[in-house]
Amino acid sequence: MFKSSLVAAALVSFAATAFAQTKWDLPTAYPASNFHTVNITQFAKDVGDATGGKLAITVHPGASLFKAPEIKRAVQGNQAQAGEILLVNFQNEWQPFGLDGIPFLADSYDAARKLYAAQKPALQKKLGEQGMMLLYAVAWPPQGIYSKTPLNSAADLKGSKWRAYSPATSRIAELVGAQAVTVQAAELSQALATGVVESMMTSGATGVDSKLFEHLKFYYDTQAWLPKNAVIVNKRAFDALDKATQDAVLKAAAAAEERGWAASQRVNTDTLATLRTNGMTVQPPSAALKSDMQKVGEVLLKEWLEKAGPEGQAIVDAYKKM
Repeated sequence: MFKSSLVAAALVSFAATAFAQTKWDLPTAYPASNFHTVNITQFAKDVGDATGGKLAITVHPGASLFKAPEIKRAVQGNQAQAGEILLVNFQNEWQPFGLDGIPFLADSYDAARKLYAAQKPALQKKLGEQGMMLLYAVAWPPQGIYSKTPLNSAADLKGSKWRAYSPATSRIAELVGAQAVTVQAAELSQALATGVVESMMTSGATGVDSKLFEHLKFYYDTQAWLPKNAVIVNKRAFDALDKATQDAVLKAAAAAEERGWAASQRVNTDTLATLRTNGMTVQPPSAALKSDMQKVGEVLLKEWLEKAGPEGQAIVDAYKKM
């Protein structure tokens, strides 16, 4: 009797171990409807399905768990096991984080994929040093200029209240004489409604998410850069998983990366059409505006290389050889 009780207890213990569920939180700063968040939600579902529910990832959209600037530190400290960050937000911490925010360095999806390939080894190394891993990264649609008033050249932006969300966008404001106002995605609608923001550079996707057409009337499709969101994971949390679960996470991440880049291209086409449908004037930049912004890009690249040093130069050289 005693022996059979021990066997039964062992079986219960084994079953509890076999079906123990690991739970991860994954915060993101963007709304549930944003294509990045939709993609992350699918990634979480794929992981759950592949592991039979052994790893359950809860996605927290709209900066509901942590605000955009807090997510990286939260993952690093294992307050959240994974999270999505906009890499350019962290340029002041390490210059290569901001490389894909330099205007006109990579101004198409093909160029952006090459830049990512050149940047990725350094990204993985840096995140590893900080106790994290890069799971995958997906580009936003190309960035254009939104404005309350028509723009014929960069001079027309002088004095405009310009939404900045990264060191690069703040520096662009300085170079064109605009007034930089730091506003994260979750607060953008309110900033527009109260007149705090009159112009900015962002994607068609953000334009639709934040209904920029309700406040700003012009969009210039400069295709200036394609910044990336990266999904990162705490290395200790990842290492604590068994090998089969780790493999499932990496496989789902690889699928999410490919799916996300394809979705970004579809969203770019769809969102520009939505902006037009809602009364926004969508047009290419004038020759003068494009030339002015390319000069801004040249200044930013020069300044970036000075700060990034040999490490940054090596990434740019690798990119230009591709």
